[in-house]
Order: sequence, then structure tokens, then C-alpha cells
Amino acid sequence: MNLHLLVPALFWPEASLPEIYRDLPLPALENLLARSLCKDDESQETEPWLCRAFGVPKQQDWPVAPITLQADGAGKIEAGDDYWLRADPVHLRIERDQIVLADSRVFRISPEEADQFTGLLNRHFAENNQEITFLPLQPDRWYLRIMKTPPAETCLLSEVANQGINERLAFGPNSMIWRGLFNEIQMLLHEHPLNQSREARGELAVNSTWFWGGGIRPKSLVCPYTHVVSNDILAESLALMCGSGHALLPADAATWHPPVTSGEHLVVLDALLGKAQYGDAYGWRESLKELERNWFAPLWALAKQGMFDQLTLTAVHGSRTRNFVMKRGDLRKFWRRAKPLSVYAG
Repeated sequence: MNLHLLVPALFWPEASLPEIYRDLPLPALENLLARSLCKDDESQETEPWLCRAFGVPKQQDWPVAPITLQADGAGKIEAGDDYWLRADPVHLRIERDQIVLADSRVFRISPEEADQFTGLLNRHFAENNQEITFLPLQPDRWYLRIMKTPPAETCLLSEVANQGINERLAFGPNSMIWRGLFNEIQMLLHEHPLNQSREARGELAVNSTWFWGGGIRPKSLVCPYTHVVSNDILAESLALMCGSGHALLPADAATWHPPVTSGEHLVVLDALLGKAQYGDAYGWRESLKELERNWFAPLWALAKQGMFDQLTLTAVHGSRTRNFVMKRGDLRKFWRRAKPLSVYAG
């Protein structure tokens, strides 16, 4: 059995903060890394990594929208050969001389609110003879089918979370159309009574949408994994499209029961990502301790028992992607002493 762990934001993105690693009790993770061979790869976010792993080529964008539609739209709508775009609800705030975006990891939106927000947008664009229809297939994941409006190139939502948007708006030949729509949507949502109610309750207003992940459904995929364990909608959708088994991430490795003890297994551990993106150093440290306790320690014990022919840990996000590969025989290499995580962070 080969196990591949995908761990976004395993390393804190700011190299100028080495003290964040101080006194972190991570013996299992550090032993696992010490026994592994490390290879650096190009910097990339989680979505491009998953697309590449499943053989999905980049179109204008990484085609996340038509892929995640497979899971979100199951039994409701098919991607077909149309061009799809994600238009997820976000909160924008003015910070110094820029507008900063927050995604739905820092606010909640109910299905009823999503229906009311998108209902307003759909009525407005229908009255103005614009063929744009928002589909809130999940409260925090909205979709657009692009029929006539030419698509533009966009930035991944994960690249913009807690970042200034000025340099990350839609770009390319058709960018002015989409920037105009972006501004129009802001004006429509700004005065929506729902947002006034949300702010009165101390919640963030849903005052814009972020266009991203556009494309046409890929015709064929590579199936590198026999089973995928993840709460990530893109990983789930890719597994669904290529016929791999899929399960939601359990609380810990002790309750993870692979359906087979052979083949290639992918486990996505993404608890650190949001903490790193929003600069929550304390939350990132606590989440890393939980991963050590719930995943790295039991997996290290299973590795020593000979369960894995190969265990690969891929750390994405930040300035680079790092692959740590440990084969069964590497466990006998006792001279590879464990080092603090900060050493691998560079």
C-alpha cells in the first residue's frame, strides 16, 4: 500500500517568523521527514496540484468550476460542454490603500441567504437582458454558466484570501467586462437588507462575489489513486470523475479504515491552510499539534509496523512545494536523525 499525504501550509508562509516553530512537540512528523528523501517542486496552490495529479491541463484558468460541479450539481445539473465559472460569495473590506478579500472560511452563509442574494442578482441581470444566472448549488459555492459573455482569465480564490484584490482582478482581453460585472455586483449587494441584518448581528456582510476557476469539463482524467480521503470538494469531484473511491476525512488515522490495504491512497489534510492564509499563528500551531496527535503519530506507528510500501508527504503553499518520500527500507536508516520542523521550512 502506498499512502500520499497532501498537507497544504505545513510550513508557515512567512520565513521571517522562525519562532513560530519553537517548542512544537512533533516527534512523529519529524521522524517521518528525517527518514524521507526531499525534493523541491515549483510553487503552487492546492487546486493546481490536484489538477496536475489527475492529469487536468490548465485552460485559461484551472477548470475548477466544471469539475466541482460534478459533486455539487449531482442530480441537479450537468456540466456538459458549456463554459462554467465559480462566483463564490465573499466579503470585501477596505484596509489602508487596498481592498482585502475574505472567503467563507471566516463567515457563515445559510442556504436561505444564498438563495436571496442570488435571487436579487438574477432578477437584476434578467431585467437588463444580460444572460447571467447565478446557481447557488452550495451556500458558499455559486456557479455561472457562460453562454455569450466571453470569459476572462482569473485568479484562484485561494490566492486571494486575505489579500488585496487590486492586482488580482480578472485579466486578459475580456477583463473589462468582468471587472464591470464585479463592480455592479458589489453595488447590488452592498445595500441588501440581508447584509444590514448580518452586520446588526455582528456578522460579516456578503458584499461581493469572486469569479474564478473557469473552464470546460475535461474530457479525460488520469486516475493516480485508487482511493481518496478528503473534505476538499475538488479532490472529491476529481475522484468521482475518474471512478476512484472517496470518503470524507475521519477525525484521526485510528478511525481511518482503507477499503483495501493495497493500491494508491491519497489523504488530504488541509486543517492548516486557513490558519496560515489568515495569519492565525496560534491557530496554526494548535492545528499542527492536532495533526501530530491524530494523524502523524498513528501513521508513523503504522509505518514502523510495515503497513506502507511508500509514504509520501507533499507540503504545498508558500514559496515552494516540497515532496518527502519514505520507502519501507528507509525506516531502518536510524542514522537519519530527527530534526526540528524549522530546519525543513528553510
